[in-house]
Amino acid sequence: MTRSITLLGATGSIGASTLDLVRRNPDDWNVEALSANCSAKELAALAREFGAKVAVVGDESCLDELKDALAGSGIEAAGGSEALCEAAARPVDMTVAAIVGCAGLAPTMAAVRRGGTVALANKEALVSAGDVMMSAVAQNGATLLPTDSEHNAIFQCLAGGKIEDVARITLTASGGPLRTWSREAIDAATPEQAVAHPNWSMGAKISVDSATMMNKGLEYIEAFHLFPVGLDRLRIVVHPQSVIHSMVEYRDRSTLAQLGPSDMRVPIASCLAWPERMETPLEPLDLSSIGELTFHAPDEARFPATRIAREAIEAGGGAPAVLNAANEIAVEAFLAGQIGFSRITAVAETTLASYSAAAPASLEDVLALDAEARIRARDALENTALV
Repeated sequence: MTRSITLLGATGSIGASTLDLVRRNPDDWNVEALSANCSAKELAALAREFGAKVAVVGDESCLDELKDALAGSGIEAAGGSEALCEAAARPVDMTVAAIVGCAGLAPTMAAVRRGGTVALANKEALVSAGDVMMSAVAQNGATLLPTDSEHNAIFQCLAGGKIEDVARITLTASGGPLRTWSREAIDAATPEQAVAHPNWSMGAKISVDSATMMNKGLEYIEAFHLFPVGLDRLRIVVHPQSVIHSMVEYRDRSTLAQLGPSDMRVPIASCLAWPERMETPLEPLDLSSIGELTFHAPDEARFPATRIAREAIEAGGGAPAVLNAANEIAVEAFLAGQIGFSRITAVAETTLASYSAAAPASLEDVLALDAEARIRARDALENTALV
């Protein structure tokens, strides 16, 4: 059966992986809408290739370029935040929400409010707006399919099980490129070293988050909202091979683990085909060639981000949104050479401790809190040494 799909964030890494799978199964999908921030020519080429009905740029200043690139195609061109939300609200079988950052919050919410199936790859939706987003999912009868490899792995391990039977959920972390480094070497890490992830091909920001372990901390917050087992039943373990993507232990002490290649097309395929399965072009997992799987407890003395994220959950209210915003500002400063590597989590923690924010009750509250937290994080940067 042919299904319809809207892809928000078509030119990013998640978008490219999603479209690769759609391209390999052209008879299974009708592409309704594609979006990008400003990559007008690339977006237009994809819209033409996949026969999209509409293409949207989030940055309205790129709209004229998009219109020129789509001239004569019959594909509608639109731009701006309102147009993104309108595209997200179109009736389709599946919406893939892969816009990075808070720019993806409103479109993701528009898709949820339509009550459809949303494959969620926007981290901020649950980190910054977890209670607001999950409430909207329940109120509108939407289906949320987690696309992050760890959360998708948990989702797969829960298939056929009951959440009340879960004793523990374990998210695995590769540990990033600096996992074995001394504290002194970590302090001196350069942006080039921090983004050199050993297993995954990712953008600069998420690669730095992996190096600090903040990515796992933020995923911890996401898991808290997605899988309501309580904070005491969530844990993180470092697994350098990135073969086991997460595990679920049940109260009878059976533990189910999801294994697979370190390729985002695996969890994306799980979402696209749900509740069925689909082919991917990846090689079968060869455990004999991998040789061994190892596990270590996180070292929160060298990498405190997971502790900070856990404390943000415990603090509640707007703390997770503050943490997310402050971390983004700190990572941006590190990549620009303004602060040293270890100052990333220091700035995030300082900002988090600088004020307590009430729990946001709406998307507007989330965006206002995010903006305020960014101002406070920039203030913290002014008092932060380069090293």
